[in-house]
Amino acid sequence: MSPNPLRDPRDRRLPRIAGPCTVVMFGVTGDLARKKLIPAIYDLANRGLLPPGFGLVGFARRDWGDGTFAALLKKAAKAGARTEWSETVWKQLAAGIKFVPGQFDDDDAWEELAKTLTKLDERQGTGGNHAFYLSIPPGLFPTVVSKIDEHGLAKPGMGWRRVVIEKPFGHDLESAKELNQLIGNVFESESVFRIDHYLGKETVQNILALRFANQMFEPVWNANYVDHVQITMAEDIGIGSRAGYYDGIGAARDVIQNHLLQLLALVAMEEPVAFDAASLRLEKQKVLRSVRLPDDLDKHTAHAQYVEGWAGGQPVVGYLEEEGTDPKSLTETFAALRLDIETRRWAGVPFYLRTGKRLGRRVTEVAVVFKKAPHLPFQRNDVTELGHNALVMRIQPDEGVTMRFGAKVPGTTMEIRDVNMDFVYGGSFVESSPEAYERLILDVLLGDPPLFPQHREVELSWEILDPVMEHWSRKRTIDTYQAGTWGPQSAIDMLARDGRVWRRP
Repeated sequence: MSPNPLRDPRDRRLPRIAGPCTVVMFGVTGDLARKKLIPAIYDLANRGLLPPGFGLVGFARRDWGDGTFAALLKKAAKAGARTEWSETVWKQLAAGIKFVPGQFDDDDAWEELAKTLTKLDERQGTGGNHAFYLSIPPGLFPTVVSKIDEHGLAKPGMGWRRVVIEKPFGHDLESAKELNQLIGNVFESESVFRIDHYLGKETVQNILALRFANQMFEPVWNANYVDHVQITMAEDIGIGSRAGYYDGIGAARDVIQNHLLQLLALVAMEEPVAFDAASLRLEKQKVLRSVRLPDDLDKHTAHAQYVEGWAGGQPVVGYLEEEGTDPKSLTETFAALRLDIETRRWAGVPFYLRTGKRLGRRVTEVAVVFKKAPHLPFQRNDVTELGHNALVMRIQPDEGVTMRFGAKVPGTTMEIRDVNMDFVYGGSFVESSPEAYERLILDVLLGDPPLFPQHREVELSWEILDPVMEHWSRKRTIDTYQAGTWGPQSAIDMLARDGRVWRRP
């Protein structure tokens, strides 16, 4: 058996095993549940990290029985599991699988859900520990949360009650505050888990390890040595079948408000006093409170839609031609902006964030680009191919770290050229990295919240993004870029005005 990547961090020999509990999944028929959540739960069970006393209840508008539902979950688990298939493990899981059919506003269905949970508590020994997973559109949150409250399901009795919310956490600052108030009226703050699956990735957590477990980086992690920081999340795919969700949301709300601003906070934060939820949140909030937008949003932001082009050697249609998209839509599929952090550490260092669909390749990375040496004792021709030193943290798909620095080219002359030194996760550890949802679901069941943003972080992120979205909406125009390229000319110009260029991942 391979080493357990989700072991108890206090003792490398002890796995972190969840106690008896039931997960109630709303939106269990959706892509997220089928492709990510169900396989993650199976993998946790297969790693021995779920107890025999575990229940999984689906709630949806389907005419299914327990057997039909279990068969569908088995198919999804087999298709998406990262561990070997075990019928023994599945039979143990299947013993606690139940399905409750009904509409979200159907009180009779909610009464049936309450009875089902009581039966699972008795039969599976789940002890009243219930986690409600809301993998549903945000517009349904008020109905579901209100029904959970009305039927007394949020009140902890002998056990705990928790709620898990998938992004987006609101549509803007006002809606985020309303959502936070709604959830806060029903669940205690420490029982609310806002899922940002990027924070569950090993390489995102490695940002903290890289910074604070090594002496060599901290002395240069500041404005004296760093020229700028680029944070990129690029996708080579289009919107696919997600037009109903994506149109009206766009790249900035979908990615920058949560994923990229969380990455910015981890890169820029001060060292926490401990690796616990309160300490991490405090330092991240300090960073987000210190973020300032540029004065000229026309010059230092960019938004655009992809038009027809080529992807993976195949012709692809533009965003407006995608099935289900409004042909007059101004929703952006590419967004970029410059942010500044007004602290002693980062004053004068711009942070450039960009994300987009139908770009050159799929990649997520954080690049810390350093200033050039103040003096080079070489002939000018010796260093014509020498650029900036950089530390690049690759989040996906080739997880690892690259350090770029200058080295002499072999030969009789002093020619210096950029070279890369790579650390690759897969080549350095025998442990297999858990899928992000494995880590996050296990943390929910353990009540371990360091990787989950709190409501204040969400609101601060919207405070940063809202003025940009309002500015774009007033323009009533949007740039375009060809599918398969790296974005619009306006994004290139944005950095060129600062005398910089985007990295080509």
